[in-house]
Amino acid sequence: MITNRGICCLSLGVGSDSVKRKAVDSPEMPCRKRARNLQGTTGEGRCDFFDSLPDDLVLCILCKLSSTAYCPADFVSVLITCKRLNGLALSSLVLSKACWRMVAVKAKNWSASTHRFLKLCADAGNLEACFILGMIRFYCLQKRASGASLMAKAAIGCHAPALYSLAVIQFNGSSGSKDLRAGVALCVRAAFLGHVDALRELGHCLQDGYGVKRNIAEGRRFLIQANARELAHVLVACPYAVVPTSWIDWPNNRCDGGGCVLLSDFGCNVPAPAPHPANQFLLDWFTGPGGADLDPDFRLCSHPGCGRPETRRHEFRRCSGCGRVNYCSRACQALDWKLRHKTECSPLARWAVDGGAIEER
Repeated sequence: MITNRGICCLSLGVGSDSVKRKAVDSPEMPCRKRARNLQGTTGEGRCDFFDSLPDDLVLCILCKLSSTAYCPADFVSVLITCKRLNGLALSSLVLSKACWRMVAVKAKNWSASTHRFLKLCADAGNLEACFILGMIRFYCLQKRASGASLMAKAAIGCHAPALYSLAVIQFNGSSGSKDLRAGVALCVRAAFLGHVDALRELGHCLQDGYGVKRNIAEGRRFLIQANARELAHVLVACPYAVVPTSWIDWPNNRCDGGGCVLLSDFGCNVPAPAPHPANQFLLDWFTGPGGADLDPDFRLCSHPGCGRPETRRHEFRRCSGCGRVNYCSRACQALDWKLRHKTECSPLARWAVDGGAIEER
């Protein structure tokens, strides 16, 4: 008789009270306990339970990794680990959760595989990937239609930088013709989402009556709100380390005839914010070592954190004082004036622009 343990049998002799045991070592009947211990082990005898984990749990872990990755290399190291992780990590669920750091590609690392990775993230519905790839295609690869389409996809998802970039394109007519009302509408939406540059752009548009009915008081209010948000961002990044406390205690801080620095058109002289990865890519693409050559008839925005190039001659407006710098938007002009240009601008009596008149907005 075979026992439950499967390792012996009882042979009862006829007319005998003795019990004989013999081991069962036949290959047709393997040891059940031994087979149970072999599950979940490798050929070297070490435990490896990764294959037994359900896909849902692995996907949850990968989503958390993609949403908190510090750089693209953190995610790439997972892709090259094993075939299973590679397949699960490239699923649309994981790619749609990727944070901006994971899709912040550098111009020096641009390649066909990088392009495909961003396209996968964009197809999965990742708004940051849609915006970054849209900016690269529109300005660097000169694929205006597909680039604007990707930025529009991000804008539909309430991505504030994408909304503001589309507003700049409408103001400048980079995609064909100017549409000032559409630019103002996009700026309003981005400003509602708290985008500082959009708030500043909208404030100057209202003060100048550009694309919208002139309202100086309302424009002033938007500029003050932009200055306050800009100061708040700096305080959150490095509280009381860079910004003097006198700027916060505004009733005791007087400047330029009395008033708070936040009430000016340019705000506090706080450190320049870090450029968005899309703008940093443009800067490295056109000005970095080994970067692409820009048409000599076209100019880059003079704001050091922008990187947008002209798409046609005299698209950007120049400084009315010196004529040596040019800007893609009023927000870039106001920010660059506050950061550096106010100490460099020297008015000229007369100056020409390549034999043509300056295009004013």
